[in-house]
Amino acid sequence: MSIRRLIAVSILPLAGLLSACTQAPVSPQGTVGASSSTRAEANKRNALAFYDAFFNRHDLTAAQRYVAPGYIQHNPRVASGRDAFVNAFTQIFARYPQRRSTVHKAIADGDLVALHVHTVTGPDDRGMAIVDIFRFDGDGKIVEHWDVMQPVPESTASGNGMFD
Repeated sequence: MSIRRLIAVSILPLAGLLSACTQAPVSPQGTVGASSSTRAEANKRNALAFYDAFFNRHDLTAAQRYVAPGYIQHNPRVASGRDAFVNAFTQIFARYPQRRSTVHKAIADGDLVALHVHTVTGPDDRGMAIVDIFRFDGDGKIVEHWDVMQPVPESTASGNGMFD
C-alpha cells in the first residue's frame, strides 16, 4: 500500500469510530495467528479510543484501561509511569478545562501507532500540532510514548495548513 493511500484511509470519521471503541482495550492478539495488520488495527482503535476518552472527555480513568502501569514516557515534561502521567494531566485539565484534541490522521504499523493531532486549550487558542507515537504491548495497552509538538502558525510560507 502506498503511503498516500495509507494516509488517505487513515483520516478518520471520528464520530462513529471513537464512540464505538471507548469501552475497553481491544486485544491485538485476536485469534491464533492473527496478522500483523490485525494487531496494528486493534492498536490504532485503542489509541483513538484512549485519546478521545482521556484528552477530550478528560476521563482520567481511561489511563487504567489503556495505559500499562510501567508506561515509559519520552516527553521531557512528564515523568514515566501511568500514575505520573495521570497526575500531570490532572493539573493540565484543571488549568485548561476546555482543552480538546482533534485527530486528523492515524497510522498503525505493528505495535506502533502515530496520531497527527490538533490540540487547543480553548476557543481562542490556535493550538499545537502534535504527532504522538505510541508503542503497544500484546494486550493492547500503551507501554511507551514519544511526541513532537509545534505551535500552529497564523500562516505558512507554502500556503498549506498544518492539517490539510
